[in-house]
Amino acid sequence: MAGKIINIFDPPSSASSESDVAETQADFSEVFPECEGDEEKSGDFYNTPASPITVPYCPRPPSTGSQKSPRSRRQRTTSLNQSSKKSAAESMIRTQHRTIYTAGRPPWYNSVGQKVEPLVIGICGGSASGKTTVAEKIIESLGVPWVTLLSMDSFYKVLNEKQREIANRNEYNFDHPDAFDFDLLINTLQRLKEGRKVEVPIYNFVTHARESRTKTMYGANVIIFEGILTFYNPKVLAMLDMKLFVDTDADVRLVRRLRRDISQRGRDLDGVLKQYCGMVQPSFNHYIAPLKVHADIIVPRGGENEVAIQLIVQHVHTQLQLRGFKLREELAQIHAHSGQPRPDTVKLLPTTPQIRGLHTFIRNKDTPRDEFIFYSKRLIRLVIEYTLSLMRFNDKVVETPQGVQYKGQ
Repeated sequence: MAGKIINIFDPPSSASSESDVAETQADFSEVFPECEGDEEKSGDFYNTPASPITVPYCPRPPSTGSQKSPRSRRQRTTSLNQSSKKSAAESMIRTQHRTIYTAGRPPWYNSVGQKVEPLVIGICGGSASGKTTVAEKIIESLGVPWVTLLSMDSFYKVLNEKQREIANRNEYNFDHPDAFDFDLLINTLQRLKEGRKVEVPIYNFVTHARESRTKTMYGANVIIFEGILTFYNPKVLAMLDMKLFVDTDADVRLVRRLRRDISQRGRDLDGVLKQYCGMVQPSFNHYIAPLKVHADIIVPRGGENEVAIQLIVQHVHTQLQLRGFKLREELAQIHAHSGQPRPDTVKLLPTTPQIRGLHTFIRNKDTPRDEFIFYSKRLIRLVIEYTLSLMRFNDKVVETPQGVQYKGQ
């Protein structure tokens, strides 16, 4: 096979002059002839992609000799982005045996009441490489009921009117580091590590804007952070305890991106290919692929690699045990099977027909949602009332408005 010589120049920075930054295109001439002319004009396949803040993407018009006949442009579809249809069900992953909540739960302590720092897993990889699939499969295999799954897609910067017009023409580079709000991202990830509540923005890829509502999340014993530039910022990199890179073939990523952007984000075929050849693939070559050196584990083929996922899950289980997250469960099993009496500080709510009836409704999988909430609140109230009755008190005599004396506690 004849080798292909590619001249590699020193790439300009994202703040370089507008006239010095050339448009970059991926080499898909064999599959997509439309991109061949753009590659000839770009000059260098590995040039730095233009920053969405400093240099907008402005393709040069083709010469008269290469002018193509006009084609009817496909009308933009109106399919809604999935983020505009968020529901409570999207904050959980249902497996065959359990339901795993991916919005976290505060706070997290070990068996002696000391707060334990969670295990933070970072997943990096190219666009449509299968990062979210890998994260969900890890969560399913972990068996931990509470996990925080944070996506870098939530932290795109708010676009002004001019930038939004550029994005509507598929000429805004969403794969450049300047497109992300790293200050907000770092603050959010740090608060999650501290077990605190955060409000994560919801980005709408159809309107290219953040929605008015946010997603409430909490810290958990396992935090998974996934995105195309997860390893790019040094402060974020320092917060990651385990770093994974999902390595998927470029052709597979392109096919997945075409399917996703056309069906879910209202894009047309020409727009997706234009964005991929001009910004997505060059940004991957210059910014994302070099981040592979930071990875502890490289996962080829993404979510299809079951062996790699099982090895990752085993390592996570080991780390959780070292951090003491399983101690409370082990202590409970010891007291349950050893025949030893319960400590004096542990009290059980007395079993009554009312308590058994409430448990019957709560544990019934066919109980309607409203009834489940009603009976759960009733049971919680009984638990609180019983707890208050165990507290120390003094006898007190009060006189009612009717002049009757009442003895209470």
